[in-house]
Amino acid sequence: MVIVRNKELLIFPIVISISTLVILLFFLAPAALWPTGHSYLSWDHWQSLGHTFFTKTGGGSNQIAYSPVAVAYLVFLYLVSMFAATFFNVAFYHEILEALSGRPVSLGRGLKFACSRWKAILMWALFAGMVGLIIKAIEQKFEIVGRITARLIGVAWSIASVFVIPIMVHDEETANPFGLLKKSADILKRAWGEGLIGYIGIGALNAVVMMVSIAVVGAAAIFSAKLNNFWLLGVAIGGEVVFLLLWSYLMNVASLVFKGALYLYAADGVVSAPYDQHLLDSAWKFKR
Repeated sequence: MVIVRNKELLIFPIVISISTLVILLFFLAPAALWPTGHSYLSWDHWQSLGHTFFTKTGGGSNQIAYSPVAVAYLVFLYLVSMFAATFFNVAFYHEILEALSGRPVSLGRGLKFACSRWKAILMWALFAGMVGLIIKAIEQKFEIVGRITARLIGVAWSIASVFVIPIMVHDEETANPFGLLKKSADILKRAWGEGLIGYIGIGALNAVVMMVSIAVVGAAAIFSAKLNNFWLLGVAIGGEVVFLLLWSYLMNVASLVFKGALYLYAADGVVSAPYDQHLLDSAWKFKR
């Protein structure tokens, strides 16, 4: 198994989460430290910040709305988060594709590669961020119809862009976000299915694990009631929560690795171990 041979792949999501959080906190700091003429530890400081970033819309409802400064700042933070997420995912997928090619995984090499692709990452982050903002605007402006329309557009966007990150890694000549999106969509047209069978398999395995977990907790509840000792139930629930969190984390990494294998097969016809051609053919359902 790819993850067993390359345990460093399990580190990447942790690094991505921590690094993204640090970056967001770094850019949030100016808002918290915005000069108001009051001590940062005083209530007056935070009240002044509230007046700076929020305004009352008036009327009987006395609703609160974002000020223009707050809107601009939130859009900026959103785009920063998009760039950070794209940057670290490019680094992650670079090492996933390296692992699928039989080469050892290196956190530093992945980050170095992402740095070399910063222009493409920036353009894609801006493009994807603007699409996200447009979808959100449609959802808010047109109420129920807008929500349905926005969700349909969101699903179409998610499907069309599913292989943008692997393409950004694998094809270093393409930087234009429209070109990246077109290549991703072309792969889906040629290889219909988006890894559906493989993801159904992972989903079915998750369902089995969930059912077993519920059965274990149920058995612990019965024994706890009979023994009149509910510490057993508490320990069982706590253990199951920890187990499910770790399992979910592992399955998330496994699904990303599987998607990388599907991309290599669709783009280059390469069958990456430990997957076989029959599994990948079944997953892709190639059009003849």
